[in-house]
Amino acid sequence: MYASLSVETSNHVAEVTLTGPGKGNAMGPDFWKEMPRVFAQLDEDEDVHCVLLKGSGKHFSFGLDLMGMMNDLGPLIGGGVTLAHDRARLQKLILSMQEAITCVARCRKPVIAAISGWCIGGGLDLISACDVRVCSSEAMFSLREVKLAIIADIGSLQRLPHIIGQGAAREMALTGKDIDAQRALRMGLVSDVMENPDALLAAARKMAAEIAANPPLTVQGIKHVMNESVEPQIAAGLRYVASLNSAQLQSNDLMEAMTAFMEKRAPKFTGR
Repeated sequence: MYASLSVETSNHVAEVTLTGPGKGNAMGPDFWKEMPRVFAQLDEDEDVHCVLLKGSGKHFSFGLDLMGMMNDLGPLIGGGVTLAHDRARLQKLILSMQEAITCVARCRKPVIAAISGWCIGGGLDLISACDVRVCSSEAMFSLREVKLAIIADIGSLQRLPHIIGQGAAREMALTGKDIDAQRALRMGLVSDVMENPDALLAAARKMAAEIAANPPLTVQGIKHVMNESVEPQIAAGLRYVASLNSAQLQSNDLMEAMTAFMEKRAPKFTGR
């Protein structure tokens, strides 16, 4: 039993469903702890040939549960001067959160992301670590960290350029804009768009069954070979951004973004 997700396996396909407990399957402390455990088990389970990843309810994920993470993040990103010890703790936390996403990419079994509704921030990190992405027509995507004065540090900046190209990835990261399903299809972020969430789930399950019916060692070998050409570069980028954010994540702009969010107003950034 898990607090942030559920796992059901049938006919060599494991369905992993994000369940919250935050609104919109937001990613709180349980998610970051449980994902590596779940995917390590799926990786070792010889009965699992393919994984289907989806969100419960109307949305895939609203991303980081900022309020839920304040016990972990609050002391490390609050105002004031911090010592090297605090910055080292922040770097360690970022690296551990990265692992909750990297475990999906590293899993030997192919992972299909079925996305409906919103897929924001950490949700985009998560689907970028999957092998295939399909969505429903109402799906919306946003790499929104820039709006919170944060450099995205969990994987999108490293993986998206390999999926949608440098130009589209930079547009999403620098603007924080919302991308609809058809734009995501043109970008190559998703490989297909289904009419509604029911059709999406049916299509994703059909694809998972097709993959699961193929020889498992060959399928795993294909994923390993394709990962090998990009994973060293991605790993280096993740280490770099963890070091960068541990040094400069604290800022007046970050505090302003959080205050503005709680007060439901537009932030006023000063570059401090």
